[in-house]
Amino acid sequence: METFAAGLRMGESPRWHDGRLWVCDWLAGEVISFDDHGSSRVEARVEGLPFSIDWLPDGRLVLTSPAGVLVGPELAVHGAAGQPFNEIVVDAAGRAWVDMPGSRPGEPRRPGVVAVVLPDGSSRQVADDVWFPNGMAILEDTTLLVAESHADRITAWRITDEATLVERRVWAELGAGEAPDGICIDADGALWYASVPGRHCVRVAEGGRVLATLEADRGCFSCVLGGPDGTSLFVVANEYSAAGASDGVVLTEQVAVGRP
Repeated sequence: METFAAGLRMGESPRWHDGRLWVCDWLAGEVISFDDHGSSRVEARVEGLPFSIDWLPDGRLVLTSPAGVLVGPELAVHGAAGQPFNEIVVDAAGRAWVDMPGSRPGEPRRPGVVAVVLPDGSSRQVADDVWFPNGMAILEDTTLLVAESHADRITAWRITDEATLVERRVWAELGAGEAPDGICIDADGALWYASVPGRHCVRVAEGGRVLATLEADRGCFSCVLGGPDGTSLFVVANEYSAAGASDGVVLTEQVAVGRP
């Protein structure tokens, strides 16, 4: 993969929106966007870590942080105040699906949860026994996919009209130690996942068959498809050790199948 941008302290949660690549720099407390040539601008600053971002149907930025779920442009607390949710993905109805690990790296492993934040700002838990939930994606507006990092698998639920999750199933079993982090879906319904310990991004079909692998020189934290024709895979990668993450970059590679 080629280097698209460098200089991040700790990159996470890449998104493609309005013709630009958006990235959270956790340690800088910033949400940054890039144009096609890698030039950047700061879109938002937050106190603490800007964990993950998406957009509501009306175009407002929505962000998870230690303060809870924030909604822009002023990034005021919207729902679930004080809940340190990790990843976020918004569906076509404006419901924000969020997850929260049960334990931090280095702590005894405990299961986490998935919750939903409704357009009125209320929230509720909708799934439990999720082993370090990380990346999230919605497939065909009906299926929520969640990367379970501590279980080396992608788990799926059907999303109901009542904003509940039902019919839980394993969407893909991955190799031992893969620890899938951020994920994205392509137009064929396959999934890319980023692996920090594997230092790669892997494209898999439902069931777990490996379709492609892209290697990196550091831990891959998350990925997204974007670019002018939707076939650029952008990967945020950081050096990672017991001391933490540093030296974040955005890597890119042209792939055969683009965004849905």
